[in-house]
Amino acid sequence: MTAETRPSAGVVGNGAGKTYTSALVVLTSLFFMWGLITSLNDILIPHLKAAFELTYVQVMLIQFCFFGAYFVTSLPWGVFVERAGYKTGIVVGLLIAAFGCVMFYPAASTRSYPFFLGALFVLAAGITLLQVAANPYVAILGPERTASSRLNLTQAFNSLGTTIGPYLGTHLILAASVAGGVAVAAEQAHVVQGPYLGLAATLCVIAVVIGLVHLPKIEAPKPDASAGGLLEDGRSIWSYRPLALGAVAIFLYVGAEVSIGSVLVNFLELPQIAGLTAVAAGALLSYYWGGAMVGRFIGSFVLRYVRPGTMLAFNALANVALLAIAMIFAGRTAMWAVIAIGLFNSIMFPTIFTLAIEGLGKRTGEGSGVLCMAIVGGAIVPVAMGWMADHAGLLYSLVLPLVCYLYIAYYGRKGHATVTDAVQVQSRA
Repeated sequence: MTAETRPSAGVVGNGAGKTYTSALVVLTSLFFMWGLITSLNDILIPHLKAAFELTYVQVMLIQFCFFGAYFVTSLPWGVFVERAGYKTGIVVGLLIAAFGCVMFYPAASTRSYPFFLGALFVLAAGITLLQVAANPYVAILGPERTASSRLNLTQAFNSLGTTIGPYLGTHLILAASVAGGVAVAAEQAHVVQGPYLGLAATLCVIAVVIGLVHLPKIEAPKPDASAGGLLEDGRSIWSYRPLALGAVAIFLYVGAEVSIGSVLVNFLELPQIAGLTAVAAGALLSYYWGGAMVGRFIGSFVLRYVRPGTMLAFNALANVALLAIAMIFAGRTAMWAVIAIGLFNSIMFPTIFTLAIEGLGKRTGEGSGVLCMAIVGGAIVPVAMGWMADHAGLLYSLVLPLVCYLYIAYYGRKGHATVTDAVQVQSRA
């Protein structure tokens, strides 16, 4: 069985005028699962910080190992996907992620923080492969003009996972350790065993289902002429300006989003902010990620009428304003300002992604690998923010994500334009 012929979309097969609804429905389960798993890190951070009595820098090694896997494995996975295909990449990624979840059991049994970090690295390596395969698959699976809208829609279900993840983690991990009255730090580690074994089983089931269902076959589309010849064979992929600057934007966006989510529970516990308990703060974490979910559903509609770059710049500047308000006023105002950042984060990743790979043609898979490698920002920026929190205080460490959003606003306004676009703008002027 083959799919319809749509050369511009990169899908090969028979028939015309069909949609890819069934394939997109299957893919949304992947976006949901890796969103849920990634957001559980925000629960692990306060849990293991208390369990092993860690500083902010030490506990941010959770994000360093998790997102460091993107840097180490993205480019090899990009080559793997180009050779083995998107479907094979998705199935293998699910199985690797499941194995990483299983590793949490011996990590908790040995009460070893380094073992936890190793398990997170393996888990993230699997999720990286899922991202390298699934993001460009969704972007290409339909008309190029609606790629941002389509990827935002599937990313909305990723945000559904990030909304549910903190809620489940709060009740299964944070509340469980509190209810158990565990006093000895390292003895709290076993609380994570059940939830992560359940995740491993779920990932294996999804891998079997995707292995059995049909997904449309994708072939590389022709390079976009607007690339100005930069993508000819033998030229570095980094010579394409929107991709190179987009990689920086992905680095800073993921770094900012992960940094804020990572410290939010501890931030809301501060007496000068809200003075909440860990369980109450963990529940509010779902509002942060829930805002991203709502924003992506809204964004998938709005982006059909508003230029992606314009909307990206607007949302980034909104977050700059919210962070400034939080640092100036503190208290409950800061609490809601930081939580509201999730709403404006919503469209950033998928919009940056589609702007960066537009026009890459047959090298879209390679470009996807570059962008997924840039997700290492989620490893670097949180550690830097942890250092600032240890030395300047958690509230004023928010200046780091503020700077990140300023660059993203620049990318949305001007940075994503190709050389050809710039020449056209100058000629009209």
